[in-house]
Parts: sequence; C-alpha cells; structure tokens
Amino acid sequence: MDDLLISRRDLDFLLYDWLDVTSLTRRPRYADHDRDTFDAVLDLSESIATRHFAPHNKKNDAEEPRFDGERVHVIPEVAAALRVFTEAGLIGAAMDHEVGGQQLPAVVANACQLWFQAANVGTAAYPFLTVGNANLLLAHGSKEQIDTYVRPMVEGRFFGTMCLSEPQAGSSLADITTRAVPAADGTYRITGTKTWISGGDHELSENIVHLVLAKIPGGPAGVKGISLFIVPKFLVGPDGTVGERNDVVTAGLNHKMGYRGTTNALLNFGEGVHRPGGEPGAVGHLVGEAHHGLAYMFHMMNEARIGVGQSATALGYTGYLHALDYARTRPQGRPLTARDPGSPQVPIIEHPDVRRMLLAQKSYVEGALALGLYCSRLLDEERTGASTADRDRARLLLDVLTPIAKSWPAQWCLAANDLAIQVHGGYGYTREYDVEQFYRDNRLNAIHEGTHGIQALDLLGRKVTMDGGAGLALLVETLRATAYRASATGGEAAELAARLLRSVDRIERTTARLWSTGDPAAALANASAYLEAVGHVVLAWIWLEQFLALGKGDDSFRQGKRQAARYFFRVELPRTEPQFDLLDSLDRTAGECHPDWF
Repeated sequence: MDDLLISRRDLDFLLYDWLDVTSLTRRPRYADHDRDTFDAVLDLSESIATRHFAPHNKKNDAEEPRFDGERVHVIPEVAAALRVFTEAGLIGAAMDHEVGGQQLPAVVANACQLWFQAANVGTAAYPFLTVGNANLLLAHGSKEQIDTYVRPMVEGRFFGTMCLSEPQAGSSLADITTRAVPAADGTYRITGTKTWISGGDHELSENIVHLVLAKIPGGPAGVKGISLFIVPKFLVGPDGTVGERNDVVTAGLNHKMGYRGTTNALLNFGEGVHRPGGEPGAVGHLVGEAHHGLAYMFHMMNEARIGVGQSATALGYTGYLHALDYARTRPQGRPLTARDPGSPQVPIIEHPDVRRMLLAQKSYVEGALALGLYCSRLLDEERTGASTADRDRARLLLDVLTPIAKSWPAQWCLAANDLAIQVHGGYGYTREYDVEQFYRDNRLNAIHEGTHGIQALDLLGRKVTMDGGAGLALLVETLRATAYRASATGGEAAELAARLLRSVDRIERTTARLWSTGDPAAALANASAYLEAVGHVVLAWIWLEQFLALGKGDDSFRQGKRQAARYFFRVELPRTEPQFDLLDSLDRTAGECHPDWF
C-alpha cells in the first residue's frame, strides 16, 4: 500500500536535491536536526499512515459520522489512528520545544502530513485543523491561553476547529451576526450559529477548542468589527482540568459528497441548553485585541489554504499512483500494429492514449507537490531567514503564491483524479476501486478555505497590487531568475526558459492592461481566468526548477521527470495564451448577462 500513497523517491528529490532542506540545520532553530532525523520522521509518518490510516479509509467513507440528537458517533478506527498519531508527537512537529513540539522545519513537517492526507484525508483532517488552531494561538494568544489550550492540543488531548461561516452569510464575513457580550468576570457570552464546522463535534478528544468569529456590540461595522474568541466545548479550570459543558450545541451534521470521515457540524452557541454559571450564552475568551479578529484568523486561514492545496495534491498523487499501478497490471488489447489476434494482450500502459493520461496526471501532481513544498520552505525562510530583508521577501512571495498554492492543486489535481478514473475505465466508476472516492474527496478542496473565485479575487485584486505592485514585481523577478539560470545552461533547459520568459512577460502586460482602465469591475470581471493563467505559468516555473535540479543523470526517475516537464511546457503552458487574450480584451460577457436571461 505504501507505494500507492506518495512517491518517497520524489519526496527525497524535492526535499534534498532541490530545496536543500539539510542546509536549514545550520540555523539555530533547527540545529538539533539532521538528515537522519528528517528521514526518521518521514519514515515514521509513512509507517503510521500505511498501518493505521489507510486501512479504514473506505470504511470511514461508507460509515460516515452520525448524530443521534445528543452524541456524534465516529467509527472506532478513527480514534485509534489519531491516538497513534498524537503519541508520535506529530501534532507539534513544527512547533517550539517550549510547548512540547519537535521544532522541525515546516517543509519537513508538511511533507510528513502528505502521507496521512493521501492515506485517509477524513481522519487526517482532525489533527490538520488542530495544528492550525494551535499555531494561531501561539502567534496571537496570551501565555495563559497557550498553557490552557495549546499544550493539551500538542499532547493530543484537545482538538481544535475554526468557526467562521454562518448560514445567512457564507463567505461574506462582514455579514456575520454572532454576538459576544462582555461578562463581569472578563469573559464574553457568545450567541449565534456557525455552519460548515469541520471537526465541530465528536468524542475523539477530551475537549474541542473552537475559534469563533463574533462581533462585540458597539464595535465598527463590517469586518472591522469582528473579534476572535476561544470557545471550548467543555470549560477548563485554572488547574487545567476539564469541567462542565459549555453552551455549545450541535444542531446537526452536514452530509457531504466526499470527505465523509470528517464531521461537519452546524453549531449553536448560547442556545440555553447548557448555561455555565446560570448565565445565557457560551463562555468565550477574547484572543488578542477586540475588533482584530479577522486579521488573527487569517493566520489560520492562510496556513489552511496551503494545507488545502497540499490535501488536493495528496489525493491527486495517490490517485495517479493507483492509476499507474492499474495500467501496468491490467492486460487489454494489442498494439495497433499487431496482426495476430491470437497474440497475448498487453498491459494498457502500452497504449499511447493511456500514457497520455498518465503523463498529464504526473505533470499535475508532481508539479503541485513541488509548489506546496516550495511554499512550506518559504515559511521556514520567513521564520529563520538570515536577515530582515530575506524574511520580508519570503513573506511577500508566500503571500502572492498562497491563492495559487490553494487553488491550482484543487483544480488540476482533481483533473488528475478524473483521469485516474478514466484510466481504470468502467472499474474506476465503481466503489470497489479507490479512485472513485479520491475524486469525491478532492472535489471539496476547490470550495473550502475560500472558493476558486475568492482566491482569484485575492490574487488579482490584492496580492499582485499590494505595496504598489511589489508582490507582482517579486513574483516575476523570481520566475525570471530561474529562466535566466536555465538560459545560461544552454540546451533544452534554455528552450524551456525562453517559453517561460514569454509567459512571464505576458503576465506583466496583462496585469497592467487590466488595471489601466481605473475600473475595478472591468479588471476583476475575469479574475478566475487570471488565476488559472498565472497559476499555469507558475507551475511551468516549478517544472523548470525541477528540470534544472535533475542534473545530468539518465535513470528512469530523471527521464520521467524531464518528460513530465516537456509535457507541461508543450501541452499545458500554451493553454494560457487564449486566457491572456480574453483578459486583455476586458471582456464583460458574463458580467453583462442579466439575471433574467438565465
């Protein structure tokens, strides 16, 4: 099973040959580590994912969590797998020693998570959310909040969530109505309803730490009046003991197309079912300053967006490996030039169209994997770079790449899952084969943590224009630097570099054209096309980076990588030309379509 999750050979190439993660051990934060410790935690993650997560993936899908009106029931294998995960110290893999973490580089810790996301994304979501919750509190919580809530999360005793959306507001957070009224004891009483809360209720841990966006009466209107609160399922005493039930009530579970193993709840806060201290409302603790809640929540949201892209990558990658294994072992048909109908059938990988589908998948999933790890490496640079300028550069580049790192894998690794089903033929459309579930699980990743359209508006409307265009300038400078390096090597690398440079020029010209009108509506009318086009150029850059890191070896691994790079440049990169043409035309066809015309 392990060789059908993630390619360890590919991970090693990306981490050690390309990103040179061992060089991070020369920095004080990571001085306790070396290549051996990195390999050990990767080996451990692969082993736990294979032995404890993968075996119940299909059962987790078939027997999804259920709510009986009082309790949420989850199959027992989930708790057993999470116990092994947390006892291995993987919740705090990248966190400080001070809070019980292993202080691994983010790029190594995130590489470890890939095994779990590929093996069983439904079970892996619980620690994924908990890590993001804990990291937010480490950045913005008080010492008391860290001691009370983060340390138990690192130990695996508490799990965490993020509570943003409301039924009437969806992604429009300015319109949330959840209220937070100050209480005499310095806490707040929270009332309102939150929906789409992944991990929102279960009995997998002693407690659930909800991070809730709410508005304090009298605060500014819109998003400027949003504050952030810790609202635990059970109250925690001064000595850390878990006490009485807080007034957080599950109204029901959402039943999803995929990702079924993760509970997804509608939660009512302050319904009056449980009234701690006899007062109405759920007890909440303010994080940081009032009215700064959305800025704090973006710490978790941006981390989650990188993680969602990685989840999409893991599902696309394991789907590709399943399709590759099937194509190598499934005999069907004969070569087109075969004359003898009595000759043996050949594995379907011998057929050119099947190889086309496999090569497309390979170009998508291996490109997405490299992009996600590159962004994780930027997190380490942002935290431990040698100078303020280095850290600021990493932060800005990561800001620009985040909407791409979330949405590109969510779109194109889903396309890889679609092709994996096609390679399997009719069998791929049945529940007996895993690729059907991978597709359903992956379909969510284009929706949660900001839809494709929201990421598009973020990229074009904010990220490439921030700081007077500094974000766009840094992105094109980074892409061009790789192209110039490839040009200097000559040969095929120089040919690929020339194609990349033309596309980078197109990004600059089109972005300038879009914002030259002074009309934001015209500029943003086709933001999704902009995200897709720029995303494809970024992935071409990622493939050129890999092409250069391969060196001159000619083993099958390197030859396969080079062929995937060629495929991306020859087949995928040309897709961007008509998209840039559409953007340059300032087309308003969709925007000018009256609602009554549908």
